[in-house]
Amino acid sequence: MAKKDPDRVMALSMLAHDQKEKQVPIISSTPNVFMGNYLVQAKVGTPGQVMFMVMDTFREATIVPCSGCTGCLSSKIFSPKMSSTFSTLDCDSYQCDWPFPYGQKPCHGSGPSHPCVFNNSYGEDSSFSATLSQDSLTLGKNIIPNYTFGCINAVSGELHMFSYCLPSFKSKSSIGSLKLMIGPANAPSEPQDFPTTQLHHIAPRTSLFYVNLTGISIGNVLVPVSPAFDMKTGAGTTIDTNTVITRFVQPIYKAVRDAFRKQIGKSISSFSIFDTCFTSNNNSLAPVVTLHFSGLDWILPTENTLINSSDGSLTCLAMAAAPSHNENSNLNLIASYQQQNFRMVIDYGSMTVGIVSELCK
Repeated sequence: MAKKDPDRVMALSMLAHDQKEKQVPIISSTPNVFMGNYLVQAKVGTPGQVMFMVMDTFREATIVPCSGCTGCLSSKIFSPKMSSTFSTLDCDSYQCDWPFPYGQKPCHGSGPSHPCVFNNSYGEDSSFSATLSQDSLTLGKNIIPNYTFGCINAVSGELHMFSYCLPSFKSKSSIGSLKLMIGPANAPSEPQDFPTTQLHHIAPRTSLFYVNLTGISIGNVLVPVSPAFDMKTGAGTTIDTNTVITRFVQPIYKAVRDAFRKQIGKSISSFSIFDTCFTSNNNSLAPVVTLHFSGLDWILPTENTLINSSDGSLTCLAMAAAPSHNENSNLNLIASYQQQNFRMVIDYGSMTVGIVSELCK
């Protein structure tokens, strides 16, 4: 785990940059999210904007979520204004016949004032509206000019809320749970009797959800966190389930570590990625760690802050410093080890996350 975790941290830095591919791999997505579909990475527009697209040979037209879309929850949104080669197709274009069976066009007229807008349904209760458009499509090193696709304007019936609960790493019987709530994207949130904090999208990592971490308490010592996030550099805090150990940027982690070391009052050693390890027969003597967010204080139990070596000789603070020489040097990651036995409730309607203590099973 300690060897693989840094690879995940490094991979997140790629979210801020286009990657040069020598080939176009097909990615098998997770069944919980994409229902077992396969994805391919493509670039749309000039310059190319990276999109992860589901391979579907049954669809009449390629569709892409576009900026300004109502109800689109995709982490990758195509911006037509940022492409020098983007154009929309009119109702009188021959391509306007493609997505519609039996010659049923969605509009009448000709010229730029009559764009080819079509509606389509999928699943039992979901639908979308899209404008037929053209732009460059890049697959690997191959560029396809004037590629025709639907630029999605609105979606209904999408995922409104989901929650998950990660079981304890020590448990051999608990399996955790993922709950989905499907409904209109603009539906009001369900009543909540637990505290929440706002989610934010910022550049350049628009595929991440940011939270406003304001401070970290180690016992009675408060380590302030400021600023919350930076719109230009992508600095800030995100909650991630695929990283195991929480990372804080260097100055914040150093302050957290030093406060913890001082209160633990024991000889400190290092092991792997952990630099605050000690011998102890009673982990309950360790100071309580609390993460402070706008509107929410997340008190971590001891099993979420300390990790033991397999032979029991060492106990370590289950946190580490962010890398100092890559794109993640400004990113705090609240990882899965800290999320054990908490229900994480992500609400797209209100753009909030709630955190509730729960024995996951």
